[in-house]
Amino acid sequence: MNEYDEVCLEYFLAHQSQLLDENVAENLEEAEVFLEDCMAVVCRNIQEVRAYFEDEGADVSHMSDEELADASEVFTLPDGRLLVVEA
Repeated sequence: MNEYDEVCLEYFLAHQSQLLDENVAENLEEAEVFLEDCMAVVCRNIQEVRAYFEDEGADVSHMSDEELADASEVFTLPDGRLLVVEA
């Protein structure tokens, strides 16, 4: 089942410059392909984001929740979920 709903796709499409110097997607379909290719993860809260980075081997213990949420790889969606995109 695809976890990238319309909220994720539209938000990433509108805010992709937060992470990337050049646009990688011009429409929702391209955004979905890009997110699938880099195995982006949708998290319900900042604790899940922290756990994701720790599972990936990143040392985020020195980062506050606010610093983690402000990382360029973390997109705070309008509904409060967080999209983690490691490109």
